[in-house]
Amino acid sequence: MTAYVVLVLLVVAERFAELSVARRNGAWSRARGGLEHGAGHYPVMVALHTALLAGCLVEPWVADRPFQPLLGWPALALVLAAQGLRWWCIATLGRRWHTRVLIVPGLPLVASGPYRLLRHPNYLAVVVEGAALPLVHSAWVTAVGFSVLNAALLSVRIRCEDDALASARALPAAGAAR
Repeated sequence: MTAYVVLVLLVVAERFAELSVARRNGAWSRARGGLEHGAGHYPVMVALHTALLAGCLVEPWVADRPFQPLLGWPALALVLAAQGLRWWCIATLGRRWHTRVLIVPGLPLVASGPYRLLRHPNYLAVVVEGAALPLVHSAWVTAVGFSVLNAALLSVRIRCEDDALASARALPAAGAAR
């Protein structure tokens, strides 16, 4: 269980690194006329992701869930792959990556990196990690619960993001002559 706790704490540290990047990128976007969309669902997303990490620690301990190698090792591989995909998304979007739906009007859609293959690759990383991280230590209730709630949240989030991107493409770029 100790190695699993370390893994979850590393994911927590990674989340704080993401928030630091998002904060810096958010300031950059807002300075260029970036507009936030869907702020109402953001606290729900934070609560759900916090609950995922807490569930990963609590369920195996309280329910005495064992590490099952046939499940745990493949799940760990998926967690690592999800992290790689997430940071590929962050690197590809650069200053345009946020944890919020924050769009700078007039900027073209990014169509390189993983975005040339999928419309929302970062959300694929979230889905995979949300299912796999708890399963590294057999926390199947957490995996299922997060996955169901996350599917509902992502249906709202993706619709919000798509609408925001569509409306931003219709506006002139910040600072453009009118």
